[in-house]
Amino acid sequence: MRLISWNVNGLRACVGKGTFSDFFFGIDADVFCLQETKLQPGQIELDTPGYEQYWFSAEKKGYSGTALFTKKTPLSVEKGFGFPQYDCEGRSITAEFEDFYLVTCYVPNSQDGLKRLDFRLDWERDFRQYLMGLDAKKPVVICGDMNVAHEEIDLKNPDTNHMSAGFSDEERRAMTELLDAGFTDSFRWLYPELRDAYSWWSYRTAARSRNVGWRIDYFLVSDRLREKISKAYICAEILGSDHCPVGLDLVW
Repeated sequence: MRLISWNVNGLRACVGKGTFSDFFFGIDADVFCLQETKLQPGQIELDTPGYEQYWFSAEKKGYSGTALFTKKTPLSVEKGFGFPQYDCEGRSITAEFEDFYLVTCYVPNSQDGLKRLDFRLDWERDFRQYLMGLDAKKPVVICGDMNVAHEEIDLKNPDTNHMSAGFSDEERRAMTELLDAGFTDSFRWLYPELRDAYSWWSYRTAARSRNVGWRIDYFLVSDRLREKISKAYICAEILGSDHCPVGLDLVW
């Protein structure tokens, strides 16, 4: 089973750059997840034969939003996870399949000066509890832009970015707590020491061409799915957003 996740940073803009459809159909994912679609219902029509589409938009126009495209009909689909303060921003979709739950998420950014850190940490606590509840029923795969570089290896310049949004002690600790609750970072499981592997690059200062990036897009799996991980990869060559797609292949 092939799973793909991509923060497109505005789906209409990404599609307009001409790379989205080629990648979408070329990668032939069983489930393809998007974050930061920045769409309201009816603002785009994507022809994706063979896939069912599920969308969750933020109430605020041009902001946040998630989507999920799947070849197999889920047993159920839940938009959000029961907290109006988060769900109004369209940040998560949960699809239940026979053997696992798949959750695509766009974790809140703490913003410059960490001015939204308290909101972010509330999300971390409540989302972790939600995921643990799912995990008690069947294994879980979590994907998306989690807006944190967990370890120093996960960004180019850890020293100068310490306590920046996405690399604060609090955010990194929250990721550790999530992993300790029974989840595995699939990419680091396969490549514990691989450096210079990033999924996001600032549009400023030609960061992407110099590979000055951060790994903030993840596939996490319930610990008991570790042995089913066949591949975990970062599609750094795919353009169209300041993020690139990330993928996970599972063998059932």
